[in-house]
Amino acid sequence: MEFVAASLADLPAAADWLLEQSAEKRVFIFKAPMGAGKTSFIKVICSQLGVTDATSSPTFSIVNEYESANGPVYHFDFYRLKDEQEAFDLGYEEYFYSGDYCFVEWPEKIPNLIPDDAVEVNITVDEDLKRHIQIN
Repeated sequence: MEFVAASLADLPAAADWLLEQSAEKRVFIFKAPMGAGKTSFIKVICSQLGVTDATSSPTFSIVNEYESANGPVYHFDFYRLKDEQEAFDLGYEEYFYSGDYCFVEWPEKIPNLIPDDAVEVNITVDEDLKRHIQIN
């Protein structure tokens, strides 16, 4: 399944589409090259979920927690991890298996720790700068 976002203005509709297509899922892994818009898309998804906190990339903190009307929302950025042990030290299981929304950037850093039922979100950017958002 694919959603094509021609501009940033299309991201709220893309977020609604993603959440609708993955209604019961809570762990989402985002695969895309640097600069493709992972963080921007996650910010919009958080907004659609009712997060009122300021959202930002957790590049240095590894995980940010946001409050929403539906409970906590967790946003991970594993780009700076050296190995999977750092995710264990962080207590990733408590987050991933909490039943709360978890949005994961750079899941390639922790391939053996991703839950089997996680939704894989792939973002590619074409020559017209349209974002192609696919879910598996």
